[in-house]
Amino acid sequence: MTSHSNSPHDQDSKEQAGPGPELVVDVGPIAHGGHFIARHEGRVIFVRHGIPGEKVRIRLTDSGDSSRFWRADVVEVLEASPDRVPHFWKPADSLGSWRRGGPPVGGAELGHISLPRQRALKSEVLAEQLKRLAGMDITTEVEAVGRNDDGGLGWRTRAGFAVTSKGRLGMHAHRSDVVVPVKEMPLALHGINELRLWDVDLPGIARVEVAVPANGSRPLILLAPEEGTGPKRLHSIISQLPHDVSVASFDPGKGDVLQLRGRTWVQESAAGHEYRVSGEGFWQIHKDAPETLVGAVTEFLSGGGYLQPGSTVADLYAGAGLFTAPLADAVGVTGSVLSVEGSPGTSRDARKNLHGQPQVEIVQGRVERVLHQRPRSFDSLVLDPPRAGAGKAVVKQLMASGPRAIAYVSCDPASFARDLGYFQQGGWRLESLRAFDLYPNTHHLETVGLIVPAQ
Repeated sequence: MTSHSNSPHDQDSKEQAGPGPELVVDVGPIAHGGHFIARHEGRVIFVRHGIPGEKVRIRLTDSGDSSRFWRADVVEVLEASPDRVPHFWKPADSLGSWRRGGPPVGGAELGHISLPRQRALKSEVLAEQLKRLAGMDITTEVEAVGRNDDGGLGWRTRAGFAVTSKGRLGMHAHRSDVVVPVKEMPLALHGINELRLWDVDLPGIARVEVAVPANGSRPLILLAPEEGTGPKRLHSIISQLPHDVSVASFDPGKGDVLQLRGRTWVQESAAGHEYRVSGEGFWQIHKDAPETLVGAVTEFLSGGGYLQPGSTVADLYAGAGLFTAPLADAVGVTGSVLSVEGSPGTSRDARKNLHGQPQVEIVQGRVERVLHQRPRSFDSLVLDPPRAGAGKAVVKQLMASGPRAIAYVSCDPASFARDLGYFQQGGWRLESLRAFDLYPNTHHLETVGLIVPAQ
């Protein structure tokens, strides 16, 4: 149920958040990662919860003398942007959280900004990354997905939670070990909130992951036990959960999932296909993301004549087969699809999901190793790597395999722009680009690019 590290409250390096010195600054442009740039006496400060053009009071959360830059949260708005709106979620509202004495949770860091301005800011980030890392001058509209009247809420089919020291459901503050208790998750589907996990006693559990498929099929709750948590404690937790929900324990480090009740997987639907997705497997988070991304990829490839009956194509970093199934439909029994996924469990899902498609070959292994061991030519490729991107070595292999086009799906504008630079160095160009706001009220976005040989 991981998501290319797409969970908007991911923790990178952590620091203990606590009250720090306060400064008044002018908020400058947005930077990749959900921060805004401000300056104080020549030092760069990455400020969260501001809007460009505002004058704000900030509280420093990381301000070591040796730091190349500082980090801070907005605690008071002195001159507000016209695009500032009341935050929809109390624990994620920086102004109110610091007034109550602590940092806000991560996961809704743009919730104080109107949705149209959020998308404009994401477009700026994408343009800046493409310019800086690929030398390209391109401005791309970040497209809204789903209904326009939902305020960017209720879209997450998956959510991850921490547990407070008192055994209550919580979420981490940004880059922090602080866990803030929560009693709702407004970005999540109604079905996740209906589980009322904040009413469950969770001592002995380090982390909780939840998947509630948008098609209404059976939800799955994954519990990551702390060391020493025994079966009796797990049984006590299960007894507090709704009876129609599957429950499993998992080890986040190893990815191992152990059935406790019901299934260790969920049933997802997209583009006319049904997919089994294991607890540790990847699936797009936004309820409308699978259809949106499949549509963009197939339109790019089919529209350019790169995907048709009889074509030889590959789906790399294929996950449970979201793109593999529609690719198989398009090439038909006279074509072929190579589907490559590194995770053994997710690759097993793909085998189950595509077992009736004789034109599909499922291979489990690292993309670079599989391409090296099985060199072949392709008419087109679909590339959907994790957040870190494909990297220089894989890009070289992809170009060497001689496809006429590559559809690159990315959840990170920085790694996408970097890889695009590698393609350009190899004589390829970006033919088309679309960007989607699949993570409203967070800084994340998704892009789909069509990359072709320049000649």
